Amino acid sequence: MTFTEIQGDLFSAETALCHCISSDFALGAGIAVKFAQMGVKKQLRERYTPEWNGRGYCLITETDGVVVGNLITKERYFHKPTLETLRQSLEELREKALEMGLAKISMPKIGCGLDKLEWQDVREIIKDVFKATDIEISVYYL
Repeated sequence: MTFTEIQGDLFSAETALCHCISSDFALGAGIAVKFAQMGVKKQLRERYTPEWNGRGYCLITETDGVVVGNLITKERYFHKPTLETLRQSLEELREKALEMGLAKISMPKIGCGLDKLEWQDVREIIKDVFKATDIEISVYYL
């Protein structure tokens, strides 16, 4: 696995993307708004019932040729994730990425903006989850 931190715009990456969301599919704040504008929210609501509930999962959507791993780390938009739900959702992303043959995934500093997790902890989880793969992980920040 390759891990790189890049100062720049996540949406300029020509790879699969991922981000953290709640199982209520609010996508109403932070970087999730941009994903909603891409059509991710619409796809989630069409493919999964509003009653779909859980955390620690990864739901895959694809819009305009961009694969998006939606990491469900909390039940409601106003809740906060835990490092464990983040790890669980990343593990599911890893499995789905391997099944789909995704070689590169780009993401923001997941869980660290509005969700308030510490980047040094999250970075170690990402590296640990993907360490035995050939998947290239790029983390974008502004």
